[in-house]
Amino acid sequence: MPDTTSTTKSTDTPQPKKAPTANLILPAQLKLKRRFPTAQDLRARARKRLPNFAFEYVDGGAGADTGIARNWNAFNSIEMVPRYGRVVSPPPTDVELFGKSYSAPIGIAPIGGPGTGFPGAETYFAKAAQAANVPYTLGVLSAITIEQAAELAPDVLWLQLYRFANNEHKIGMDLVMRAEAAGVNALMLTWDSPVRTTRPREVKSGIMAPFKLTNRLRLDAMTSPHWLFSMMRNGIPRFVSLQPYMNGKTSIEDSTKFIRAEGGGAFTWDEIARYRDAWKGPLLLKGVLHPADAERAVAAGIDGLVVTNHGGRQIDALPASIDALPAIAAQVGGKAEIIVDSGVRSGVDVARAIALGANAGFAGKAFLWSLGALGAAGPGHMIDLFKDDLSATLGQLGCYNVDELRSVKVRHLGAYTLADFVDS
Repeated sequence: MPDTTSTTKSTDTPQPKKAPTANLILPAQLKLKRRFPTAQDLRARARKRLPNFAFEYVDGGAGADTGIARNWNAFNSIEMVPRYGRVVSPPPTDVELFGKSYSAPIGIAPIGGPGTGFPGAETYFAKAAQAANVPYTLGVLSAITIEQAAELAPDVLWLQLYRFANNEHKIGMDLVMRAEAAGVNALMLTWDSPVRTTRPREVKSGIMAPFKLTNRLRLDAMTSPHWLFSMMRNGIPRFVSLQPYMNGKTSIEDSTKFIRAEGGGAFTWDEIARYRDAWKGPLLLKGVLHPADAERAVAAGIDGLVVTNHGGRQIDALPASIDALPAIAAQVGGKAEIIVDSGVRSGVDVARAIALGANAGFAGKAFLWSLGALGAAGPGHMIDLFKDDLSATLGQLGCYNVDELRSVKVRHLGAYTLADFVDS
């Protein structure tokens, strides 16, 4: 973890090449950037264009949404002190994650059933991520198969897995073999949803568990030509990655029943070890908030930790992810790569996360908002916003590259420290 009381290194380094974002911007891109310059602008547009149930699904959280608010407020409260006196043109944002080069330390987080929010979501995410060379983590509950996603995003595809413990993890191990055969670049085990909790906004909008496309939801969908057109183009969302294990059934209703019967719970340490043995590429554990868990994960062979409270969607009493980061970085910094997820909405947020010890910041809601606002063009636009904002933030802080963020002086009053976890 960086010393949050240190100052930026004063030694000048050679002037970097201009960032890729300095390339010629097409008129259509410029128009989008003027109309929707932030993720919040995309959110406002999505609220108007999506059916109510779709917006509530992508935007809502657990309880009273206080977990979501805590994530946002925690990021907003973090200050970074610039150092001027250096000539800095728009700095590059490229980084290396798990030995692979990406254009920026940002990525699309795993999202379960994003097609409910916008049909075709996985296809649009994969295409945009491949074009921009940033990671895309396909959720196992997806409307395209692992193999299809790998064709669309061969260079940037990661895969998220839930726990399917029945029959000695037969399904999970088969998914691992499929991922390896498809050329998936990294595997992410989801740890932070051991039980299903209530999301009141979904319930009030008419979404049931198990999901069923009721007449109420159909009528709601009729109010949104934007959503309906994408459904006509891409079909009703189905969890096709699980089709081989469901006797050919793919409806969301059947998939939900199947998942409840076959899956559930958090991976045990013994199970994590099994997946470590089965998967030879980078292995990440998603949902780490306690530094002792982070240390044990690294000892078990985990290559990357995703510090996240599941976007505030499981329980709204958890710490903000960015507040939990400093203690985890202090415990395992340098032993594993760290990604922060939950509450990331801008390049400034990504810079804050890296200054506090992360290697990258991933976003889910921001990319869902982009689809709701702009359809297929949304994810690419959101990636551009992240990259442009990150480059501008680097320049404003006096950094020539992403790595120099680690020497920026930061004030983070809400941070957990290792002392907070003594005897816990």
